[in-house]
Amino acid sequence: MDRLVKPEAKEVELIFQLGQKCSTSFKLTNLMHTMSVAVSLTTTNPSLFTINKPFSIIPPLSSASYILRLSHPTDQPPLSDVITVKTSMLPTGKAHADDLRRLFSKPGPHVFRDAVLTVSLIGPHVAEFLIPQLPQSRDLFLKAIYVCTKSQLTRLLRIAVECGHADAVADLVEAGGNANGKFLMPLAVRAGNLDVVKLLEASGCGIDDSAESVLHEAAAMNRIDMMEFLLERYGDVLEVNSVNSEGRTPIHVAAIEGHVRAIEFCVSMGGNPNCVDSKGWTPLHCAAWKGQVKAVECLLECSNVKYVRDREGKTAFSVAAESEHSHSHSHSHSHSHSHVRLLDLLRWGDALLRAARVDDVHGIKRCLGEGAGVNERDQNGWSPLHWAAFKGRIKSVKVLLEHGAEVDTVDDAGYTPLHCAAEAGHLQVALLLIAHGASQANLKSFPHVNFDSFQNPLSLHCKSNTIASTRTVT
Repeated sequence: MDRLVKPEAKEVELIFQLGQKCSTSFKLTNLMHTMSVAVSLTTTNPSLFTINKPFSIIPPLSSASYILRLSHPTDQPPLSDVITVKTSMLPTGKAHADDLRRLFSKPGPHVFRDAVLTVSLIGPHVAEFLIPQLPQSRDLFLKAIYVCTKSQLTRLLRIAVECGHADAVADLVEAGGNANGKFLMPLAVRAGNLDVVKLLEASGCGIDDSAESVLHEAAAMNRIDMMEFLLERYGDVLEVNSVNSEGRTPIHVAAIEGHVRAIEFCVSMGGNPNCVDSKGWTPLHCAAWKGQVKAVECLLECSNVKYVRDREGKTAFSVAAESEHSHSHSHSHSHSHSHVRLLDLLRWGDALLRAARVDDVHGIKRCLGEGAGVNERDQNGWSPLHWAAFKGRIKSVKVLLEHGAEVDTVDDAGYTPLHCAAEAGHLQVALLLIAHGASQANLKSFPHVNFDSFQNPLSLHCKSNTIASTRTVT
């Protein structure tokens, strides 16, 4: 004989209620045609799980129902237990409880281990408890969610998105969780799991105006892949120059965190590195305040805001100097060294421009040797080569050209160093620039330049007062 009784199911499922007692029922059927069967039911953890009839008698071909209870309320679900079903034939069909207890207390061939039933706790509270343990507990998770309502699944979906668990998100969406809530995408981006972001997008999750922070969140984490995907799929809603509540763009956020790759990506996608926030701060101000040297270097290359002043009249250098002063008591030696480097980055251009104006060749070489960019520009867009050409400093022009100065770089008004030299009447400098490939194509568009003088060098002259009046020379 294989067994005396048959369980209705091999698994007993109990919907767990947080902090509450809960119970479920299960059924056993006597397979004997003519004889009653005595039944003993025990759980692995009797201090938590109890059965209403630990000893019972089932008549021939009859069924009996039992109640399994989680006796003590708990905030953490005991994920499983086991009910052991032992049976013995009972020819008389009658016995007192004490008789049954004695019957099963003595091992022997008269006692059968008829079944082992798995107890599984299910429901939304169990699923929520399991999310951080995925994917190891996925089978239990799938059991837990199949009894959840749509609203419960949607609440669990939000939790899974916040935790960044792609498996849980996929399972909950498939089970009926609503992925169309536009609040979900910012949570997914903040969690930093691109697979979750992709799953939500594929499930119809949208982005509205309230989700303007998604690019900012990605920029704060230096997640180029995330920003690239978001702009590709939500380009009709997202804008790389979108601003948050502080008026800051993703470039501002990346600058604060010192994420050079994020800054470069945003600029490549049309982001404006010159944009100011509600305080009048550019990304350069933000990077300077936080002491992000690499970000400052990057922004000096791609923006022209070194001399832009905020609402309080402060440049990025001023902000950096104030930051150093306010935190000087806690700075380490290495931090102090990097801050000196930061201040140098924000000031050395002045020294280089000054050296170019006064023809200090040694000063130019020293600045370049210390890391100054040969093509850095001032508040009017003038490079050191513009200044050297305008002032007629031919030695400085030569040194700058030898160190890679761009001969045709233009200022904010469209002037090249050749225009500056020509307007100021510096023939030798103009000829030197032309010899190094300077374009003469736009000279005729400047009415102050005597274009024919290049064919007659001795007559090279210009009304330089106009351009000179727009520059502050020191």
